[in-house]
Amino acid sequence: MILNRLTLALAVMFAGQSVLAGELFVIKDIQVEGIQRTEAGTVFNYLPIKVGEVLTDEKTAAAIKALYATGFFKDVRLEARDGVVIVTVEERQSIAKITVTGTKEFTEEDLKAGLKQVGLADGRVLDRALLDKAEQELKRQYFNKGKYAVEIKTTLTPLDRNRVAVQFDVVEGDTAKIRQINIVGNKAFTEKELLKEFSSSTPGWLTWYTKADQYSKSRLGGDIESLRSFYLNHGYLEFNVDSTQVLISPDKLNIYITVNVTEGPQYKVSDVKLAGQMLVPEEELQTLVTIVPGEVFVRDRLTETTKKIGDRLGNDGYAFANVNAVPELDKEKATVAFTLYIDPGRRVYVNRINVSGNSKTQDEVIRREIRQMESAYYDAEQINRSRERLNRLGYFSEVNIETPSVSGTTDQVDVNVAVTEKSTGNMMLGAGFSSTDGFVLSGSVSQNNLFGTGNRLALQVNTGSVNTVYSLSYTNPYFTLDGVSLGYDIFRRDVDAQAQSDVGAYQTSTIGTGFRFGFPINERDFISTGITFDNTTVTTFANSPPQYLQFVEDYGDSNTTFLLSASWARDTRNDFLFPTSGLLQRLAAEWATPIGDLQYYKLSYQLQNYFPFRNSFSLMLNGEVGYGRGLNDKPLPFFKNFYAGGVNSVRGYTAGTLGPKDENGDAIGGDTRFVANAELFFPVPGLKDDKSLRMSVFTDTGATFGPYDEFGRYSSFAFGDLRYSLGVAALWVSPLGPLKFSVAQPLNSKPGDKTEVFQFTFGNTF
Repeated sequence: MILNRLTLALAVMFAGQSVLAGELFVIKDIQVEGIQRTEAGTVFNYLPIKVGEVLTDEKTAAAIKALYATGFFKDVRLEARDGVVIVTVEERQSIAKITVTGTKEFTEEDLKAGLKQVGLADGRVLDRALLDKAEQELKRQYFNKGKYAVEIKTTLTPLDRNRVAVQFDVVEGDTAKIRQINIVGNKAFTEKELLKEFSSSTPGWLTWYTKADQYSKSRLGGDIESLRSFYLNHGYLEFNVDSTQVLISPDKLNIYITVNVTEGPQYKVSDVKLAGQMLVPEEELQTLVTIVPGEVFVRDRLTETTKKIGDRLGNDGYAFANVNAVPELDKEKATVAFTLYIDPGRRVYVNRINVSGNSKTQDEVIRREIRQMESAYYDAEQINRSRERLNRLGYFSEVNIETPSVSGTTDQVDVNVAVTEKSTGNMMLGAGFSSTDGFVLSGSVSQNNLFGTGNRLALQVNTGSVNTVYSLSYTNPYFTLDGVSLGYDIFRRDVDAQAQSDVGAYQTSTIGTGFRFGFPINERDFISTGITFDNTTVTTFANSPPQYLQFVEDYGDSNTTFLLSASWARDTRNDFLFPTSGLLQRLAAEWATPIGDLQYYKLSYQLQNYFPFRNSFSLMLNGEVGYGRGLNDKPLPFFKNFYAGGVNSVRGYTAGTLGPKDENGDAIGGDTRFVANAELFFPVPGLKDDKSLRMSVFTDTGATFGPYDEFGRYSSFAFGDLRYSLGVAALWVSPLGPLKFSVAQPLNSKPGDKTEVFQFTFGNTF
């Protein structure tokens, strides 16, 4: 810097002397010397002097400063001689190439991207100060991975044309582990209880996967907030984290964390009042208050209360309602009273609904899912429901709805719906294995948003040792403006029960076609109806049950069915794959009419309910019943029987084997089915935040009944014939497909029962 200033001063003095030597120094030409990589035109662009101008001391100083400011040069000199200005520069070195060696934790591309953010990249001018900054950036990235012993050596190699190669040699070292986490000052809860709120942990049997034993400043900050929330949810309003110390051992491999806390007293709620401009009957708002006087204060309940009241006002058009909870502490009695001040703000209505981001999907497909209407009052519930319906379409990876105020108004908002489209076409070839079907090959070609119309077209193939399905289906979900859907199906379904050794031997091949209608009753209820015509060819064998042989003798080996079907479903579950709350109900009926050869009916009902608990636990209760009978003195076809047992009904028993059996002990199914399950779901220990894996403990019961037992007598429903099991299960959505397995112990198996302790399915089968 001192050398540069001296050069600048001497140059200015020299230029000044040259200028003063004559009356005026008019620039006749400008010459640039010393450049190797920089183009002369670049220098001219930065020079504030031009040919034909009069050179002055001020312009000379400005020219030198301008060239220094570019950062391209480490020395600049100006000489004025015989009307010619000679600009002599010495270029800074440029970076020809950056290489990073010795990296395993990161790719070289990722590290280069981090270096580029601090200004170090190929082709840029070398700045020595940036090298130190770059080393610190590399170390920061390694520190975030818990590698505090990392060493970085920088090597500069000169190249031609004043260029240089920069190489960072990295010795990563071992990852530092959290060896101890201490909480000091806790009295109400044990350290073990409090550490359950931390995502950071000491090394354990799963930390190699979760990396929870690696220190992260941001993660520890989140843990401190979780600890604070835990205490506030247990009434400790004056809880405070006094300090947090993080110590690292001299070898930089072990980390010790100490958190000092002050708990304070536990507060109970003494009173809850509503104040302000309510606009909604106070009695109705009181029903939304979840904090109860006399109970220990829970912050989550207070947050839930203010949100519910705000949402309720939002349903009436008060989009900017504010609910402020003001506490009043009585430290002597350790009680707290809350006054909820309600400020509804101005009632607003929706000016316009704007849709953006849909390049393929037609506007109509999106707008028909939006429940908020233009020119109507703002309704928060309808907007949330619109977002939910758009997400359930499966056409978009992201749905954002914003409600900005309309400029120049105080009572209008726009609803801006921004979607990010994803691919809705699917071509899939897959394989799977199940303990029921054995090895399964599957494939499908589908388009869920055909030409952007929202219509669905699908071709599916599923081949298993027991069940083989080929189908082509088309569905228009909005055949009418009211949301009535229309669908068509063509299918072939082959069943080879002979491949399952514990079930009565037979084969069927069914070819059919049909169409179906769907009628939405409301946002949660849906009714479906359909008409199907099919033909079933039956093949029996010498070892087939006598009932099967008798059926073929009486009604032939080929029969047609004209089937009418109807179903009702209500689904309030909060997630399709891993629900934790909500209800699912299904009621279905089939009637094989006298138009066909076979005449029968089947009824089925399912009720499934999820109850959430703290710490990501949820209880699922499920009940299923099925009932079928033949009509007009014809029996229920044996290939339409119900079956029970297996991974999808009563685990611990071989699939389809619970119920009536023939004289060989093979299951023949029944015309009545009952299944009940109780299952407690919970996250895998150490993987609480992993949304792709969860475990459960369960108990199952069920069986089928009628029409015959092994002596040819009708077997009616009896609780004593139900089978029970108890076990553990897991579901993992792996990159190759869902894996579901269970380990179950039958509790009351009887002679002749086929048990199977371990059962599983793997792969995308449909």
